[in-house]
Order: sequence, then C-alpha cells, then structure tokens
Amino acid sequence: MTDMSKSGGEHEGDLGLRNVVRLGYVSLSTDLSTEMILGVLPFFIIRDLGGSAAVLGLIEGLAEAANYLFRVFSGLLTDKIARRKPLVLLGYGLSSISKPIFAVTSSWSQALLVRVTDRAGKGIRTSPRDALISDSVARSEAGRAFGIQGALDQVGAVLGPIIAFAVIPFIGIRGVFWLSFIPAALSVLILIFFVRDYHGPVRERSIFKNAREVLDRQFVLLLLALGVFSVGAYDFSFILLKAGSLGIDTNYIPLVYAVLNIGTVILGVPAGILADRVGKIPVLGLGYAVFLFTSAVGFSVVGNPLFGFVIAFLFGSYLAISDTVQRAIIPDFTKPDLKGTAYAIYYTIIGIGAFVANASFGALWSNISPAAAFQFSVATATVGIIALIVFIRMTHESLTGK
Repeated sequence: MTDMSKSGGEHEGDLGLRNVVRLGYVSLSTDLSTEMILGVLPFFIIRDLGGSAAVLGLIEGLAEAANYLFRVFSGLLTDKIARRKPLVLLGYGLSSISKPIFAVTSSWSQALLVRVTDRAGKGIRTSPRDALISDSVARSEAGRAFGIQGALDQVGAVLGPIIAFAVIPFIGIRGVFWLSFIPAALSVLILIFFVRDYHGPVRERSIFKNAREVLDRQFVLLLLALGVFSVGAYDFSFILLKAGSLGIDTNYIPLVYAVLNIGTVILGVPAGILADRVGKIPVLGLGYAVFLFTSAVGFSVVGNPLFGFVIAFLFGSYLAISDTVQRAIIPDFTKPDLKGTAYAIYYTIIGIGAFVANASFGALWSNISPAAAFQFSVATATVGIIALIVFIRMTHESLTGK
C-alpha cells in the first residue's frame, strides 16, 4: 500500500490514470456484487421475509437517505483530514461485509438494517473516491477519468444480474447473497494493494469554514443549474415500468435493464473525452438534451415493445453523459484541497433533487398518468438546459468583465 504526497491533480505521467483504472476495477467488482443482490432482493424481501411493497419502499427510502447523508459527512471529513483512501476503504469494506448477511436474515427488519448499512458504506466512499479520481489526473483529463471509472462500474452492473440469473437455479437466492461476497472482497483487496492515495496538509479550519469557502458565486450558480435539472431526473426504475407498459413480458425486463447499462458502458468514456476537448458544460447540456428526448419518447409512444429497449438505451446514454460530466465539473470550481467539501455539497443538492424528482414523478404517474409524469420531466429538463446556458453567459461575463 503506497501513498503519494501530491495533491491538486498533480500526477506522474500515466501513473494517475492507472490509479483511476484501478479504482474502476474496484467499482466493477463492487457493483457486480451489488447488482447480483439488487436483482433478487425485492422478491426475497416480499416472498421470503413477509414484507410488502410499502415495506420495500421504506427500506429503499431509508437506505438512500443513509447513502446521501454519509456522502456529505465523508466529503467534508476527507478535506479535514487531507486524506482520501482511508474513508474510501472504510466505505467499501462496510458494504462488502454487510452484503452476505442478507443470507442469514429472517425478517424484513433485519434486511432493513443490512440494506441501510450497505448504502451507508456507499455514501462513506463516494465523495472521497470522486475526490481521489480528480486528484489522480490533471483537470484537462478529468472527463476521461470519470468516464473510465463510470464505464467499468457499469460493466459490473451488466454482469451482476446475468450471473445471479445463471446461478439461482443451483444455489438459490440465499446462495447468491453468499456468492456476492467474493467480488466484494476482491474490490477491497484491489483497493488496499493497488490504489494509491493522494494527500495534502491537514486543514486546521472547521468543515463549516471550508464549506463557506467553496460556496463562491460561480459554484453556487452551477449548483442552481444542476439542481433545477435534478428535480425532474427520475430513477431508472420508471424506465423499466414504462417498458412493461409497452408490452414487454416481465421475464424480459432484466434484458431491458441490461440494455440500459450497456448504453452507459458504451458512452461513458467517449462522453468524458469529448467533455475534455470541447468543454464540460456544453457536453452536459447534450446529456440533458438526451434526457429530454428520452422523456418525450416516454410520454408519446404506446403499445410497441421495441420502444422499451430504445428508451432504455437512450436513458443509459443520458446517465453516461450526465454522471460522468457532472462529477468531472466539480473540481473546476473549487480549490484542490477542498474537493471533498465541494462533492459533499454537490451530492446534497443532487440527493434532494432525486428525492423530489422520484416523489413527484411517482405521484404524477399514479394519480394522473405516466404521460403526465414524463411531461413534467420534459419541462424541468428544458428549464435545466436554459439554466446551463444562463450559467455559461454569466460566468463568461464575470471572467471577461463584460
């Protein structure tokens, strides 16, 4: 286990990019483990543990709340201690240990504790990991770096459900939970022995002073633009529901999910490279436009199962662009030793937006119609694109003095 005493995106030739690739393999192994479980967990909670749809919603809601809460905490802490890897390791380790415990649960309340622990681990690692990715490369390579890590992560998302589907007939759902520990443990070993840490001087100021320093005018304007879009950015689950409403048999819905993840794998790296070459904000606007088009197709097509796969691929393409570029943008608007704090604030905005988006989208879907829900997201995406254009103009004027 080796460290680098460099910070702020300093790197040694290709060494920094190799660090990113190794972090990508950590994400691949962890996501493979996670997706092996997520594909069967809802059925396990309801059928084997006696839960209900409401219980499932409670579990996932509390789990995601823990996820975003710990993203904020760890992002602030990583700048305070001026280290990334210890928190990243803690997060991955916590998730790895918790997953196989599903195999011995006997009630949905126990499953709730395990699920919340797993997502808390994800929250602990995410902000420091993103800061470490940014630390590993120069700003001009940030888009490609986040694209590589995101693409490798999604490879795990494709392989996980396929492996679970193949082995369940032989080892059962509880056997899948035990099996998930293998790739999870592998991710921790890769992290310990192959990923290098970047660190700087310990900051004596409080985390609240760090946050105030991060929140300058440009960063606040950027967060406003991202936040406006996020309040309509619904979860992929609604894409799967739409595919089912178009006539795709339930047994084939995992294939729709696979197509969605394939779109993310294919376009993650190209989107990052394009962002580095032509600018991150314009490429992010392209991602938002893809989301807008996906939502427009979502409310306009009916009765054609083929469009379920088309919408899934489009949504995966949007995720590839937006997730890659949004994370790569953050270091451009903060000091190198405050990246963790910046990511903490960013994830706070995105987390609030995700809650509002999914609650609003689900309410419109259930109480009015799926078309109304997609129309809501078309509207918010349009406003988000306009907000990005305004952000570009305002920041350009502030830099040029015009």
